[in-house]
Amino acid sequence: MKLPVTVISGYLGAGKTTLINHLLRNANGLRLAVLVNEFGELSIDEDLIEAEEDGLMSISGGCVCCAFGGDMIGVLEDIRDSTLGFDHVLLEASGVALPGSIMTTVGLVDGLRPDASIVLADAEQVQRNAANKYLADTVLRQLEQADILLVTKTDLVSAERLSQVEDWLRMQAPQARVLRAERGKVPLEAVVGAIPLVGRYGSAPMSKSAFASTVLSPRGPMNAEDLARTLAGVDAITRAKGYVETDEGLALIHVVGERYEVEIADGPHEVGVVCIGARALFDAELVQNLVRAEA
Repeated sequence: MKLPVTVISGYLGAGKTTLINHLLRNANGLRLAVLVNEFGELSIDEDLIEAEEDGLMSISGGCVCCAFGGDMIGVLEDIRDSTLGFDHVLLEASGVALPGSIMTTVGLVDGLRPDASIVLADAEQVQRNAANKYLADTVLRQLEQADILLVTKTDLVSAERLSQVEDWLRMQAPQARVLRAERGKVPLEAVVGAIPLVGRYGSAPMSKSAFASTVLSPRGPMNAEDLARTLAGVDAITRAKGYVETDEGLALIHVVGERYEVEIADGPHEVGVVCIGARALFDAELVQNLVRAEA
């Protein structure tokens, strides 16, 4: 199984560090590795830090933070080969980096899988930055390369203004899913591809603020590629992951926004696909009907 890597980007001040601290506090037993250019750029909450030495910070819950400087590939390979058995890598890009370029680089490393490009957009500042002739190219290209756009600082603007910003963001990145993240508070499952599978959820849908989910439990062999393509085409679904039976054996489906990937699964796994999305759009019965139609 390849180790998934999520790239977290967004212009300076968009709230990347706030999001990462929230994810570390709510890792739900997953071992996360956080990569950042320099530790000085990432202020991890002090109560999470267990030890720190020479480019490596140990975080409570089995997570770590690593500084990669100019050797991103080398540190990614070290994480991949680590005996700690990480579940997922969060790579925080600098405020002016383009996530698409980083995702391409990740895809060149054996044993790693680019999972998603998460771009944060400050509700109060993003349009102002996009109108600045010195910043526009960087800001707009970051937005265009997003699989998921997280709208931050939502408490600093009116409801009407927030809705207008979200409509504008959808125009800049029509392929991306747009989610709100006040103070970085989004469920881990909404942004990280190592979401818990059926065994950890049971059959009950999740209930977390603005998010909802359902578990698909297809019976009998089906075409995993067709199912993944169908799920990726549903605007209400932000992420989906799980195992399905095919004529050739088990397959693992990954869906993030409009992107999807299917891979052959090793070993026995419980069949089921967890789908998660914004509660305002999410219709569990509609999603369940999709798998029945594909069966």
